[in-house]
Amino acid sequence: MIRKFFSIAVAFTFVTTLVFSQVKVVDPKVENANNPLGVDVAKPRFSWRLESGKRNTMQTAYEVKVAKDVASLASDKKLFWTSGKVNSDQSLYIDYTGPALESGQKYFWQVRVWDNTGKASPWTGASMWQMGLLKPADWKAKWITPSYEEDSVMRPSPYLRKTFQTTKKVQSATAYVSALGLYEAFINGKRVGDAYLTPGWTNYAKRVQYQQYDVTNLLTQGNNAIGAALGSGWYRGYIAFSNQKNFYGKDVALLFQLQVNYDDGSSDLIVSDETWKSSTGEILASEIYHGETIDHQKTKGGWNTAGFDDSGWSGVRVKSEGYDKLVATYNEPIRKHETFKPIKVIKTPAGELVMDFGQNLVGWVQMKITGKAGDKVTLYHAEVLDKKGNFYTENLRPAKQQNIYILKGGGEETFEPHFTFQGFRYIKIEGYPGEPKAENFTAIALYSDMKLTGNFTCSNPLINQLQKNIQWGQRGNFLDVPTDCPQRDERLGWTGDAQAFARTASYNFDVKNFFSKWLKDVANEQVDGNVPFVVPNVLRWGPNLAGGSAGWADAATIIPWNMYLAYGDKRVLEDQYESMKGWVGWIERTSKNDLWNTGFHFGDWLFYRPFDDNDGRSAVTDKYLIAQCFWAHSTQLVINAAKVLGKNDDVQKYSAMLQRIKDAFNKEYVTSTGRLVSSTQTAYVLALNFDMLPEAQRKQAADRLVENVKSYGNHLSTGFLGTPYLCHVLSRFGHDDVAFALLEQETYPSWLYPVKMGATTIWERWDGIKPDSTFQTPGMNSFNHYAYGAIGDWMYRVVAGIDTEESAPGYKSMVIRPHIGGKLTHAAAEYETKYGVVRSAWKIADGKLTFDVEIPANTKAVVYVPTSKQSSLRESQKELNASKDFKVRGVEGNYTVVEVGSGRFQFAGDL
Repeated sequence: MIRKFFSIAVAFTFVTTLVFSQVKVVDPKVENANNPLGVDVAKPRFSWRLESGKRNTMQTAYEVKVAKDVASLASDKKLFWTSGKVNSDQSLYIDYTGPALESGQKYFWQVRVWDNTGKASPWTGASMWQMGLLKPADWKAKWITPSYEEDSVMRPSPYLRKTFQTTKKVQSATAYVSALGLYEAFINGKRVGDAYLTPGWTNYAKRVQYQQYDVTNLLTQGNNAIGAALGSGWYRGYIAFSNQKNFYGKDVALLFQLQVNYDDGSSDLIVSDETWKSSTGEILASEIYHGETIDHQKTKGGWNTAGFDDSGWSGVRVKSEGYDKLVATYNEPIRKHETFKPIKVIKTPAGELVMDFGQNLVGWVQMKITGKAGDKVTLYHAEVLDKKGNFYTENLRPAKQQNIYILKGGGEETFEPHFTFQGFRYIKIEGYPGEPKAENFTAIALYSDMKLTGNFTCSNPLINQLQKNIQWGQRGNFLDVPTDCPQRDERLGWTGDAQAFARTASYNFDVKNFFSKWLKDVANEQVDGNVPFVVPNVLRWGPNLAGGSAGWADAATIIPWNMYLAYGDKRVLEDQYESMKGWVGWIERTSKNDLWNTGFHFGDWLFYRPFDDNDGRSAVTDKYLIAQCFWAHSTQLVINAAKVLGKNDDVQKYSAMLQRIKDAFNKEYVTSTGRLVSSTQTAYVLALNFDMLPEAQRKQAADRLVENVKSYGNHLSTGFLGTPYLCHVLSRFGHDDVAFALLEQETYPSWLYPVKMGATTIWERWDGIKPDSTFQTPGMNSFNHYAYGAIGDWMYRVVAGIDTEESAPGYKSMVIRPHIGGKLTHAAAEYETKYGVVRSAWKIADGKLTFDVEIPANTKAVVYVPTSKQSSLRESQKELNASKDFKVRGVEGNYTVVEVGSGRFQFAGDL
């Protein structure tokens, strides 16, 4: 229930959190990364943010300078390029406009700015970036694969090596590495980089990523050795649920190029070619779904060092592959993150030895062990225990999710996999010699190295746990591509899940580069505009493309637009515009009379449907009604993008199309009284959220939605497509009370029901575990699926009230409009935009309200203060008149609207 606020006797306080008064430039980035290697953009872009102890600090000008070495930055005559002083408040995505940049070259840069008082900041310290290999001709390495006959059943990981000499003092060394399959590379026995599951997952037939590393410190003067182990990975491993293998090819391969520069100005190039050697080692088998088998008895000690005797090794074959599909890695690689020790060691009723790590996560378990040569230990992985407390793996389907470790003996040994990952909270241990100790087992989380940028907390501990579950669902499923689940024989880049969650994802973590990479994969997988169900597309669906489903394929339009709103980078729209138009064009070609009532659609996937439905309570929504709504939405997003990109002819073309789509919708799916032919929550939510109904019919439609929710006892009945918009629509049409009731609902179906059942991630189904602790459909019952976590978007944007304006995306200009309701007594959110941290926090205590807002430098905000008593605010404005940066705009409903610049503001008053 929304409270009637406030006769405020206002106390207004301005607080600064920074102690310096001079503006300072921090966090300099090139292509959204700090000191990146492997930039293959011909004209990179610079970004930075400002810090200042003064309120209302804005940038008015900037100057960027670039040099080929740090020392030259100090001399104007030695600069490679300078922007000169540019009058602009832009601090993101500043184009480099200098001379052509060279492949592999390092560049150093600095920036300073002027603020709105005319003062200049100090220059930043020197930052750098290194270009990637910009042309196919820059690659001198060859794709190599083992020459020995491989075991086609187990497919042990090939080991490849090469020795070389450096006779001079090394100034710098850069390695460029890729694989068809997965790789781990070493120089002189030391691992190259800290990324895992490289080079990542793309459609290898069209795009293959490479990684670039500074390996200067790994080389020695004299003898050196390069080693690389390969894994089947997504390239040739078992993938998708048809148990298919060799989807992209059957021979894994390595591409390795090492550029060594010496102090005397000379250089060497060491490349993968016919001179390398190959063998196998301790990794006897490795599959994404099934896990890994490692036998320390087969370890070739020092195989990746210079002194190793490889006389018994085989040669290599050169694989016929080109270089035109190689692309530098733009998104953050997968790295190790949080670690967990078991919180409990369990002996189950079935006699199993099980360890509970307390968190459903994705990664693997590192095990330390002492035993005899030949001892074999098997670790099985599961997300849950069954009703009796036994280890439960039926929901994994054929995926084995097991790692087998065979001991060498003779002392403590450490095991962990290389080319696989598991989704789990529990492990079952078999064959362990003696009594396993919890301190010898460590669960390690793996996910794309996205920066944590947001958090939400409130007075309800169950909602706080929900927020944690949402973030852990994202961690576990954002491994180079946005997978649906991380444990069973699937783990695919389902487009429907990704589009539903993308905006929430952008609050929790910095996903700008992550989605930029994946959206390029989306465009590459389109066929005549049609978008597959999964990207990369590894589904075989008879003779037809497995794609074209409403709400799934619309990822091609929804995600680019959401990324533009979140980060303010027009390039994502430029890059994806043809893809966006291609998808809408495919719908138009397959529709009839402006109705998209053809083809296969998943519909409102996993909506509420009771087991015994005698009274028709299953919330079935007509799939073609849904399709029409999403066609309209995607068309609107193409219009939006066309406006941003200045494509006026397209604006007119698609605006006319949109009107026809909506007219056809109202004729086909709406009765004369405004009732939808599918009277479900999802039908009304989509019709309202996408503005399908005439203005005069929207209020009654919202009222019908409320009646529907109440008829289910304040429970939702939506699936993957209705859920993301449900609370947004309720709040938009003045029904915050119902939205909060849904959020706070603790019984099935609801967001908090899984939390009450002990979930630590988001479930695939509302009732993955039933109230009697039995399981829903075992064949499709993931306990780490992020789609329903889309409620996080509403928690950030509505409950805490942090949102951006479409006219100034990326939070250059923002709106802070918190909604207070339900049983909550406080709520707070912090979100690190590209300009800095924005914070909104409200609290009710002892009959008083406090409202705390923080706005980063070089931005501004319209703040909706939860009070209609404007006079009090005018009194408090006296202390601010000197700065003239606090303006009362007026009263809207229960809010007083004020315009503020950067700084921290605290409002307090009586309820």
